[in-house]
Amino acid sequence: MVCEWDGASLEAAVDNNSNRKRAIYDEAIRELQVRFQGSHLPTARMATATAVLHSKLKHFFWTGFYLLEDGQLIVGPYQGFPACVVLESHQGVCWAGIDRGVPIVVPDVRQFEGHIECDGRANSEIVVPLRDAAGAVVGVLDVDSADFDAFDAVDEEKLQEVLAMIFA
Repeated sequence: MVCEWDGASLEAAVDNNSNRKRAIYDEAIRELQVRFQGSHLPTARMATATAVLHSKLKHFFWTGFYLLEDGQLIVGPYQGFPACVVLESHQGVCWAGIDRGVPIVVPDVRQFEGHIECDGRANSEIVVPLRDAAGAVVGVLDVDSADFDAFDAVDEEKLQEVLAMIFA
């Protein structure tokens, strides 16, 4: 018996998955645009964003913000199991997002040097810097998944779009 692999079929499946994920994000963004009309307070918007994203994106295991406060990275609004309250300075994925000022996608958190384990069930992670209205990094959105390699360019793009709405 000869088994042939049809690369086009796999590409189509991956593309459909990306399109489906993009559609879910677009729906979440439309919902957030409506909900954000009720308040311009960044904390209210962060809390609402975490709730909406966490409920709509099934690969999200833990969804929340870590905010810079007096040189410390302290947990902010989140959805999921209890989190580390203060993250060790300049260690782990969240601090890498702060220090580098760019999104960080980690397919396997155990392979990230200095990873801070708040919940051993998390296997992959994305961190996206949160910028205030002046463009200064004031924190990060941190999302963990129980799946390995759960995050991609679609997550990175759409989460940045959500974060741009927090201080708008």
